[in-house]
Amino acid sequence: MTRVRLSVAERRGELLRAAVEQIEARGVAAVRIADVAAALGVSNALVLYHFASKERLVAAAFRHAAEADLAHLRKLLGRRTSALRRLRSAVRWYAPTGQAKGWRLWIEGWAASLREPALREVTQDLDRQWRAALAEVIAEGVAAGEFHCPDPQATALRLTAFLDGLAVRLTSYPGAIPRAWAQQWTEDALARELGLEPAPLTPPMSNPA
Repeated sequence: MTRVRLSVAERRGELLRAAVEQIEARGVAAVRIADVAAALGVSNALVLYHFASKERLVAAAFRHAAEADLAHLRKLLGRRTSALRRLRSAVRWYAPTGQAKGWRLWIEGWAASLREPALREVTQDLDRQWRAALAEVIAEGVAAGEFHCPDPQATALRLTAFLDGLAVRLTSYPGAIPRAWAQQWTEDALARELGLEPAPLTPPMSNPA
């Protein structure tokens, strides 16, 4: 059957989506140009025409995946409601107990970025964008008198650091932390940062065995 001829942008998008799927399935270290090509039934040369090396393909794939999540985050933060409601929606979605996808992908990326400068540059840039988006809405809430926060930038950094760490724990050790606990901790962290009383989500918790 004759393949449909795609534009350059469409072909790149197809390759990036396939690369994300292969990275999630195989890991950054194990994935090959050949795996991405085989998934789409194209030649290695075609992949290399668009991305000159595996390192460039991987970095572009991570940016592609993250920009989709960033677009959704900005949609949540751009709703016409209070800053507090927007923040709660965004944090609940971003948290590893929420609907954001790709935590395994990002943990792979963080590990690989220790050895790959191009990927490290991408992950650092995307992390800055996440924090900037949160900090902007936190500052809006402070200006509107919804809550108190002396340093929105630092608050955004602490929140994302907490959620990233929680994601590593939940992804690496499935079942080690009950989902309800992680949800409660996320609510507590946000309330604490904004000087608010946390709303209880779960019954009192005992320490894990």
